[in-house]
Formats: sequence, C-alpha cells, structure tokens
Amino acid sequence: MYSAEIKKVVQHFHLENILPEIDLEGRVISRKEINRPALQLTGFYERFDNDRVQVIGRVEHSYLLTLSPQERKQAICHLFECHIPCLIICKNMEVFPEMIYYGRKYGVPIFRTPSTTTGFMAELIAWLYTELADRETIHGVLVDIYGEGVLIIGASGIGKSETALELIKRGHRLIADDAVEIKKVANHTLIGTCPELIRYLIELRGIGIINVKELFGVGAVKQQKTIDMVIRLEMWDGKANEYDRIGLDEEYIDILGHKILCNTIPLRPGRNVAVICESAAITNRQKKMGTNTAKELEERILKYGTKES
Repeated sequence: MYSAEIKKVVQHFHLENILPEIDLEGRVISRKEINRPALQLTGFYERFDNDRVQVIGRVEHSYLLTLSPQERKQAICHLFECHIPCLIICKNMEVFPEMIYYGRKYGVPIFRTPSTTTGFMAELIAWLYTELADRETIHGVLVDIYGEGVLIIGASGIGKSETALELIKRGHRLIADDAVEIKKVANHTLIGTCPELIRYLIELRGIGIINVKELFGVGAVKQQKTIDMVIRLEMWDGKANEYDRIGLDEEYIDILGHKILCNTIPLRPGRNVAVICESAAITNRQKKMGTNTAKELEERILKYGTKES
C-alpha cells in the first residue's frame, strides 16, 4: 500500500488551510477514490468509506443551508466523528462554524479551493491515481522514440545504455537508464520514471557516468513517459531460436498485470540497434494508426495465390 501526504496535496493544489493549528505532519491519504458526502449528510452511513477524502460541492453546501442550526450541527458532527482524512470545500464557499468547531474537536483538517467541484475532483483523482499507483522497478532503459515510450531490456552488459546514447544523439529523449520505476496509473496505462538519485545519468562501461542533460541539453531528457512497447536485446543464436522475420506473430510481456508488445532483437556484429529501435517504434505507431504492413503482405500473398489457382 502506498500513501500520499496531505501536506503534499495542499501544496500541489494550492489549497487554503482553514485550520492551520492542526499539524499535518504524518497525515496521509491511502485511498485513490474520493467521496462527496451527500448521502452521509442526510444520515445514511451504510457502506461509508471514512478513509476517503471528502469533498463538499454546491449541492452538499446548498443542502446544509436548508437545515435548521440544530440539524446542521448534527449532520456535520456525524461526518467529522467518523475521523475522515480531511474535508475540502470547493468554489470558495462559506465554511460553516460547525465545521470549524468539529474539525478542531476531532482533529480533521479543512481546506478550501476556488476551483469548481467537477474540475477539482477530476484533477485530484488523476493525481491520487498517480501517487498511489501500483509500481515496480525494472532493470532497463526507457527512451522516447518518435513519441513512443520504448523500454529496452536485456542481460547486463548487452548494450542497452550504449543503444540509448546513440538514440539520444539521433534526437530522441532519455527517461531512465539502469533502473526504470513503472507505475500503473490506469488499467491500460503504465508510466515510467527514473529514481531521483540517478535521473538524467547514463552508465557507460569503460567511460563511467555521464550526465545527459548537461552534455546534450534539456531537449534530450524527459521526466516520465507512458510505456508503449518493449524491446528485448539478446545475443544472436540462430540454432536455438527462430526469430520473427515477417511480424505476424506478436510477443507480449506482462508488467503489473498489463500486457505490453515486446520485440526481441538479436544482436550480431554489423547490426545498428538504434536504427532498429527507431523502426520498431515507427512500426508500432503505424499499427495504432491502422497500418499493419505484415498483414497487408499476407493479404497480397493470399490474393496472388487465389489468382494463380
């Protein structure tokens, strides 16, 4: 389980802290989902997830205005005594005195934002899904090639970093070398980043560590990228392996429960791996746009065979 500090949420979304006397140190959010407590304010608490961030919008605020002072006090008391992580009020609406009272009593932080409820919730959910995403670290290199996030993997010393350096010299961008931290931010979206300790660095055997940002400029690096495909480098072994020569058979690799297209590139003297990686990225992009050269060739062969017969 991962968590996000509440003070980090406050800083990222520039929230107004209504109760600054409440210490935010050590307070975290552990749920990606958020909740608008409309039903809870009416008294319905069955299946209420009190560990979610609670957001008050115009609907909830208007409902509280219709209540008598005693009813409003009771409704707000029940919400705060559930020990929710925090309460966020949108559109800079009025903070009821009862909220301040029970916020202090139960130690629940209250924040306010000028953003609309729908817009703020969408941004907060997206941010929480990134911060609390399932993740794993893979040994490899992540490069942005023609807009495609290409994860290059292979045995240690096979030439992943050297390939990345050649790709950078050809105008592409480095995200991570050696260790790629991958987050699953959605069911079909994986984002790769680099640990801060080795960000922008590449290790070249025989030379040492180089700083790509300093040598090639900020245009040669990027902080994160979605992973669109994987390229596995391995030494050529024509006897043990039969390599795909047409492209009809697609291989996939499982990362955090999501299948990613994987191309195995055999290495032998004279092969320009950087150019092959570029071609693989362009081919993958073509397929997304509806062009599959291998299938078109297969259709030509079938059509030609039908004419011959």
